[in-house]
Amino acid sequence: MSGPDAAQARRREVIDRVEAIAVERELEYARPDADVLVVQLPGERRLKTPAQFTAGPHGVRIEAFVCRHPDENTDGVHTYLLRRNRRLYGVAYTIDTMGDIYLIGRLATELVTDDEIDRILGQILEAADGDFNVLLELGFAESIRREWKWRVSRGESLANLAAFEHLITDEDRASVDGVR
Repeated sequence: MSGPDAAQARRREVIDRVEAIAVERELEYARPDADVLVVQLPGERRLKTPAQFTAGPHGVRIEAFVCRHPDENTDGVHTYLLRRNRRLYGVAYTIDTMGDIYLIGRLATELVTDDEIDRILGQILEAADGDFNVLLELGFAESIRREWKWRVSRGESLANLAAFEHLITDEDRASVDGVR
Protein backbone atom coordinates (compact mmCIF):
# COMPACT_ATOMS: atom_id res chain seq x y z
CA MET A 1 0.00 0.00 0.00
CA SER A 2 1.34 3.42 -0.90
CA GLY A 3 0.15 6.95 -1.43
CA PRO A 4 -2.72 8.54 0.50
CA ASP A 5 -4.06 5.21 1.79
CA ALA A 6 -0.70 4.28 3.32
CA ALA A 7 -0.35 7.69 4.93
CA GLN A 8 -3.87 7.41 6.39
CA ALA A 9 -3.07 3.93 7.71
CA ARG A 10 0.14 5.21 9.39
CA ARG A 11 -1.76 8.08 11.04
CA ARG A 12 -4.40 5.70 12.38
CA GLU A 13 -1.71 3.31 13.60
CA VAL A 14 -0.05 6.14 15.57
CA ILE A 15 -3.34 7.16 17.21
CA ASP A 16 -4.23 3.49 17.85
CA ARG A 17 -0.93 3.15 19.74
CA VAL A 18 -1.65 6.23 21.88
CA GLU A 19 -5.18 4.93 22.53
CA ALA A 20 -3.80 1.54 23.64
CA ILE A 21 -1.53 3.32 26.14
CA ALA A 22 -4.49 5.33 27.47
CA VAL A 23 -6.50 2.12 27.89
CA GLU A 24 -3.60 0.32 29.58
CA ARG A 25 -3.11 3.19 32.04
CA GLU A 26 -6.86 3.48 32.61
CA LEU A 27 -6.96 7.09 31.43
CA GLU A 28 -10.16 8.72 30.25
CA TYR A 29 -9.98 9.56 26.55
CA ALA A 30 -12.03 10.46 23.48
CA ARG A 31 -11.36 9.96 19.80
CA PRO A 32 -13.19 12.81 18.04
CA ASP A 33 -11.58 11.95 14.70
CA ALA A 34 -9.67 9.00 13.23
CA ASP A 35 -6.42 10.99 13.47
CA VAL A 36 -7.06 12.65 16.87
CA LEU A 37 -7.08 11.34 20.42
CA VAL A 38 -7.69 13.46 23.54
CA VAL A 39 -6.43 11.95 26.80
CA GLN A 40 -7.59 13.39 30.15
CA LEU A 41 -4.71 13.40 32.62
CA PRO A 42 -5.91 13.49 36.25
CA GLY A 43 -3.98 15.81 38.57
CA GLU A 44 -4.08 17.21 42.07
CA ARG A 45 -3.82 20.98 41.57
CA ARG A 46 -5.21 21.08 38.05
CA LEU A 47 -7.87 18.41 38.28
CA LYS A 48 -7.76 17.40 34.61
CA THR A 49 -5.40 18.28 31.81
CA PRO A 50 -6.61 17.41 28.30
CA ALA A 51 -3.72 16.27 26.08
CA GLN A 52 -4.55 16.10 22.38
CA PHE A 53 -2.57 13.88 20.02
CA THR A 54 -3.03 14.66 16.32
CA ALA A 55 -1.40 12.37 13.77
CA GLY A 56 0.06 13.99 10.68
CA PRO A 57 2.00 12.77 7.66
CA HIS A 58 5.34 12.56 9.50
CA GLY A 59 4.45 12.22 13.17
CA VAL A 60 2.18 13.31 15.95
CA ARG A 61 1.52 16.78 17.35
CA ILE A 62 0.82 16.98 21.08
CA GLU A 63 -1.08 19.89 22.62
CA ALA A 64 -2.30 20.33 26.20
CA PHE A 65 -4.24 23.33 27.52
CA VAL A 66 -2.79 24.50 30.84
CA CYS A 67 -4.20 27.91 31.78
CA ARG A 68 -6.03 30.88 30.29
CA HIS A 69 -4.35 34.22 29.63
CA PRO A 70 -3.13 35.78 32.88
CA ASP A 71 -5.12 38.73 34.23
CA GLU A 72 -1.97 40.45 35.50
CA ASN A 73 1.83 40.14 35.55
CA THR A 74 1.94 38.74 32.01
CA ASP A 75 5.67 39.40 31.71
CA GLY A 76 6.32 37.52 34.96
CA VAL A 77 4.24 34.56 33.78
CA HIS A 78 6.02 34.46 30.41
CA THR A 79 9.43 34.68 32.08
CA TYR A 80 8.49 31.75 34.32
CA LEU A 81 7.33 29.70 31.30
CA LEU A 82 10.50 30.40 29.32
CA ARG A 83 12.69 29.41 32.25
CA ARG A 84 10.59 26.32 32.87
CA ASN A 85 10.99 25.25 29.22
CA ARG A 86 14.68 24.58 29.92
CA ARG A 87 13.73 21.65 32.16
CA LEU A 88 10.91 20.07 30.13
CA TYR A 89 11.18 16.89 28.11
CA GLY A 90 9.46 16.54 24.75
CA VAL A 91 7.07 19.46 25.22
CA ALA A 92 7.41 23.21 25.71
CA TYR A 93 5.20 25.98 26.97
CA THR A 94 3.67 28.30 24.39
CA ILE A 95 0.82 30.78 24.14
CA ASP A 96 -1.89 31.02 21.51
CA THR A 97 -3.18 34.19 19.83
CA MET A 98 -5.40 34.89 22.86
CA GLY A 99 -2.48 34.49 25.28
CA ASP A 100 -3.76 31.19 26.72
CA ILE A 101 -1.01 28.83 27.90
CA TYR A 102 -0.40 25.41 26.34
CA LEU A 103 2.21 22.68 26.33
CA ILE A 104 3.08 21.51 22.82
CA GLY A 105 5.37 18.90 21.31
CA ARG A 106 5.97 16.82 18.21
CA LEU A 107 7.16 13.27 17.73
CA ALA A 108 8.27 11.69 14.48
CA THR A 109 6.21 8.63 13.57
CA GLU A 110 9.12 6.25 14.24
CA LEU A 111 9.51 7.70 17.77
CA VAL A 112 5.91 6.95 18.77
CA THR A 113 6.65 4.07 21.14
CA ASP A 114 4.92 3.06 24.35
CA ASP A 115 7.85 4.30 26.44
CA GLU A 116 8.06 7.65 24.64
CA ILE A 117 4.31 8.32 24.85
CA ASP A 118 4.43 7.39 28.55
CA ARG A 119 7.29 9.87 29.10
CA ILE A 120 5.42 12.62 27.25
CA LEU A 121 2.19 12.00 29.18
CA GLY A 122 4.16 12.03 32.42
CA GLN A 123 5.89 15.28 31.50
CA ILE A 124 2.61 16.95 30.55
CA LEU A 125 1.05 15.92 33.85
CA GLU A 126 4.09 16.93 35.91
CA ALA A 127 4.31 20.34 34.24
CA ALA A 128 0.61 21.23 34.01
CA ASP A 129 -0.22 19.99 37.50
CA GLY A 130 3.03 21.04 39.14
CA ASP A 131 3.14 24.54 37.65
CA PHE A 132 -0.58 25.28 37.90
CA ASN A 133 -0.62 27.01 41.30
CA VAL A 134 2.53 28.97 40.44
CA LEU A 135 0.86 30.23 37.26
CA LEU A 136 -2.25 31.18 39.21
CA GLU A 137 -0.20 33.03 41.82
CA LEU A 138 1.81 34.89 39.20
CA GLY A 139 -1.04 35.74 36.85
CA PHE A 140 -4.20 35.84 38.97
CA ALA A 141 -3.20 36.98 42.50
CA GLU A 142 -5.65 39.89 42.59
CA SER A 143 -8.51 37.69 41.35
CA ILE A 144 -7.67 35.13 44.03
CA ARG A 145 -7.74 37.85 46.71
CA ARG A 146 -11.12 39.13 45.47
CA GLU A 147 -12.52 35.59 45.39
CA TRP A 148 -11.22 34.92 48.91
CA LYS A 149 -12.85 38.09 50.30
CA TRP A 150 -16.12 37.39 48.49
CA ARG A 151 -16.29 33.83 49.85
CA VAL A 152 -15.48 34.93 53.38
CA SER A 153 -18.13 37.67 53.24
CA ARG A 154 -20.75 35.09 52.18
CA GLY A 155 -19.57 32.30 54.48
CA GLU A 156 -18.55 30.14 51.51
CA SER A 157 -15.95 27.38 51.64
CA LEU A 158 -12.31 28.33 51.15
CA ALA A 159 -11.17 24.72 50.70
CA ASN A 160 -10.00 25.01 47.11
CA LEU A 161 -8.31 28.36 47.83
CA ALA A 162 -6.32 27.10 50.85
CA ALA A 163 -3.15 26.77 48.75
CA PHE A 164 -3.30 30.53 48.16
CA GLU A 165 -3.87 31.72 51.73
CA HIS A 166 -0.35 33.17 51.79
CA LEU A 167 -1.51 35.69 49.14
CA ILE A 168 -4.12 37.13 51.51
CA THR A 169 -2.78 40.22 53.24
CA ASP A 170 -3.61 41.55 56.69
CA GLU A 171 -5.33 44.42 54.90
CA ASP A 172 -7.51 41.91 52.98
CA ARG A 173 -8.43 40.19 56.24
CA ALA A 174 -9.24 43.49 57.93
CA SER A 175 -11.52 44.61 55.09
CA VAL A 176 -13.41 41.33 55.31
CA ASP A 177 -13.68 41.52 59.10
CA GLY A 178 -15.14 45.01 58.74
CA VAL A 179 -17.85 43.65 56.39
CA ARG A 180 -19.20 41.08 58.81
